[in-house]
Amino acid sequence: MSLDIPDPLQRWRLLLGEPAEPACGALQDQAQAADAALEWLYGRDPERAQRGERRAGLGASALATPDWINQIHQLFPQEVIERLERDAVERFGIDEVVTNLEVLERIQPSESLLRAVLHTKHLMNPQVLAAARRLVAEVVGRIMQRLATEVRQAFNGTRDRRRRSRRAIASNFDFRRTVAANLHRYDPARRKLYVQQPMFISRSRRHTDPWDIILLVDQSGSMVDSVIHSAVMAACLWQLPGMRTHLIAFDTAVVDLTADVADPVELLMKVQLGGGTDIARAVAYAQGLVVNPSRSVVVLVSDFYEGGPDGELVRRVKALTAAGTRVLGLAALDAQAKPNYDRETAARLVNVGAHVAAMTPGELAAWLAEKVLA
Repeated sequence: MSLDIPDPLQRWRLLLGEPAEPACGALQDQAQAADAALEWLYGRDPERAQRGERRAGLGASALATPDWINQIHQLFPQEVIERLERDAVERFGIDEVVTNLEVLERIQPSESLLRAVLHTKHLMNPQVLAAARRLVAEVVGRIMQRLATEVRQAFNGTRDRRRRSRRAIASNFDFRRTVAANLHRYDPARRKLYVQQPMFISRSRRHTDPWDIILLVDQSGSMVDSVIHSAVMAACLWQLPGMRTHLIAFDTAVVDLTADVADPVELLMKVQLGGGTDIARAVAYAQGLVVNPSRSVVVLVSDFYEGGPDGELVRRVKALTAAGTRVLGLAALDAQAKPNYDRETAARLVNVGAHVAAMTPGELAAWLAEKVLA
C-alpha cells in the first residue's frame, strides 16, 4: 500500500517542510517516513533555500541508497516513484546502485540490496545490469540453499515412532529412546550420559500422484519480498517428483513465468514491479491451468487490494473451491510473515472456501506437504 494522508494539515506540513510545523503540527507515522525519504533526495539541492522550498531536519541522510529505494516503493504511488528515481539519477547523480558499476561490484550483497535491484533494474545500462545479475544470483543462491532444506524436510515423509531404523541420520534421531536405552550408563560424578547405542526412528515412505501447484504472485511494489521468496519457492518445488509447478506474475496483466521456474535468477530479472492489480484476471488464468481439481493447489500471494470490484475475484475463487481445488491466499510469503493486506477481501475469500494466512516459506512447504501427502 502506498502513502495515504487524509489529514490536510499533515499534507501541507509534508509539502512545506519543517518551517510549517508550528502551524500544521508534527508529522506522524508514514508521513514522517515520507518526509525523511524526500529530504534524503531533495535535501541535496543547494539552491532550494534561496527559492523558499521545503526544508526538514529529520536526519534522513543516514539512509543508505538501497534502503531509500525500498522505502519509496513502500510509501509512494508508481508515478511518484518514477519521478523520484529519475530525479535521483538525472538531477542529483545518485548512481550508487543504478549506474556506477564500481560501487555495485563493491557493495555487500544482501536481501535489502536485492530488493533495490529489482526496483531499479529498468534504469540500468547493460554493463551494470550484468553486474546486478551476478549480485542477484549470489543472494538468491543463499535463499535457495536455506529454503531447499526446508522443502525437502517437509516432503520427506512423516516420522513413524512405532518402528526403529538402522539408518543413522540426524533427522531421524530419537532422543527419548536413546536416553532410555543408555540411562544405565549415566555417571553421577561427572554428570554425563555415555551413549553406546543411539536410536533412530523410521520414516514412512511417501508416494504421491502428480499434483499441480499454481503460484499466483502479485508483483506490486509492496510485495517485493513475497515475489523473491515465491520465485525461490517455485524452484524448490519444481525439483520434487510428482509435482508440476506453475508460476504466474500479475499486476493488471498476467505473465506466465513457468518456463523460467527452474532458474529463479532469470525469473526475478523478468519481473516488473509496480503498476495496478487485477487479482481476478490472475485467478481466471489459474482456472485455465487446472486439469484435475482434486489434485491442484492454487497459492495466491497478494495483499488482496483488488484494483476493481472484488465480486469477480470472489466468484472465481468460489468456483475453484467448489470444484475441489485447494486455494491458499497468502498475504505475505517471506521470512517475517508480517503482512499489510485488505482484511475485508481476505475474509470474503475465506467465506467461499479459501484458506488465508501469512507464512514463511518453510510454513508454506509444511502446509503443502500436509495437503499433498494426506
